[in-house]
Amino acid sequence: MRDPYKILGVKRDADADEIKAAWRNMAKAVHPDHNQGDPTATARFAEIGRAYETLKDPKKRNLFDSAARMAEAKKREQTIMQQRQAAREAAARAKAAQANAERVMEELARANANAQKAAAAAGAKQQQPGATEAAEEMVERIFGAQATRAAGPQQPHAPQAHSQQAHSQQAQAKPHAAEAARQPEQETAESEAAKAEDEQTEATAGAGANMSLPLSLLTSLVRRFTGAGQPGLEKAPDEVATATVTIEDIMKGSWTTVSLPEGREVGFALPAGTTEGHQIRLKGQGFKLPGMQRGDAVINIHIAPDPRFAVDGFDVHTVLPLNIENAVLGTEARVDGPQGPLNVTVPAWSGSDKTIRIPDQGLPNDSGGKGDLVVELRIMLWEKPDAKVTDLMRSMREGLFL
Repeated sequence: MRDPYKILGVKRDADADEIKAAWRNMAKAVHPDHNQGDPTATARFAEIGRAYETLKDPKKRNLFDSAARMAEAKKREQTIMQQRQAAREAAARAKAAQANAERVMEELARANANAQKAAAAAGAKQQQPGATEAAEEMVERIFGAQATRAAGPQQPHAPQAHSQQAHSQQAQAKPHAAEAARQPEQETAESEAAKAEDEQTEATAGAGANMSLPLSLLTSLVRRFTGAGQPGLEKAPDEVATATVTIEDIMKGSWTTVSLPEGREVGFALPAGTTEGHQIRLKGQGFKLPGMQRGDAVINIHIAPDPRFAVDGFDVHTVLPLNIENAVLGTEARVDGPQGPLNVTVPAWSGSDKTIRIPDQGLPNDSGGKGDLVVELRIMLWEKPDAKVTDLMRSMREGLFL
């Protein structure tokens, strides 16, 4: 049942006279006798009457108010629990991030110490390329293979310097070989000088590679944390609510408002394809928590009961009562549909197991069409027994035909 206060358009602290006056005004406005062209007038009039019956009785009104307060308290409690859970998850993520940062600082300190030791020993011993751990390997060891992909490939400096020096040696080897036949002593002296120069160049390159390790490590970390693979802010939980609508609202695609558990109201238009149990997701209308992307509002659609119709998917079912003679002989009848009264032809010899399907008179679906109006036949007896019909049925049961 919908909120009786909203149905009658009165405040929750309205007195009995205000409620009675509102009921009289609305009952006159929607009375079926004054709205014969409106197929929903009867249902609306009955809804107004039920709302007044609830609010005019102090006991029923107190029961409804208590139930409403309990429902609101439960919604607030659910909201608080969700916020607490989100806060706990955020604290756990912050703790893990802090632990990772401490590990990174330790690795940076270790890399700096290694670089200083390598620079001090460069003059006494030739540095071997790759003796210290590369920046990408260190990041991969700390964060896994994903960091390597996010950081991107890097070329070490020492092998490049060594390759350039090798090409330089090949370029200088040819003139030295041409002079070797004429001046053996000069070749020996030049080769000794070249060897010493090679050793000095390789030692300088090795020391430079070790000195650039902290910078490479910082570059790799920056690429990891600012790369394309970094996930965005985590999304806050969705806020779920239920909207009760009528068949007429769905047929017209009416604008609907619903109250969320935290107290806000959101509005939306009912799209084609709306039926019982349908969910409508409103982007960015859910919970808003610090440091998190705003969640969505998920609205579950519930179709209010209608005394004339029953909804099955996009089809609308209604019942057509028939007496025995019309069921046997057939007849023309008039039934209520969601879009207004319709004429229907009942074939002869139609039983209660027969249905008549009228296309495109149901709810609009998401493919641009509509469901059907399904008319279910129900054979009804007369209010008072008929002696002739009774004798006929008795004769048919006992096998005696007049």
